[in-house]
Amino acid sequence: MSYYQYHVFFCVNQREGSAVCCNNMNAQEMRDYAKDRIKSLRLNGKSKIRINNAGCLDRCDEGPVLVVYPDEVWYTYIDKADIDEIIDEHLINGRIVERLTI
Repeated sequence: MSYYQYHVFFCVNQREGSAVCCNNMNAQEMRDYAKDRIKSLRLNGKSKIRINNAGCLDRCDEGPVLVVYPDEVWYTYIDKADIDEIIDEHLINGRIVERLTI
């Protein structure tokens, strides 16, 4: 069994110059929001959910991106409403949010 039920990695990579990267699309802000929401729901910790920063996940053109393990589901998102939907549907209810998958 995994240490966490779900381990969520948000790409928060920041590239130099004008190169496309997730952090230019508020990735760190969305990751912080997700982490705070999971904590407020008391879903963080062993056997629960872990939200992490990740360096470049090499899917910049599809970003911003996050990946949920162990399900290996990749998502893109625009705003907090999308993050809420991923949390509510996938992380709480176990249903993949098809409209946000990549």
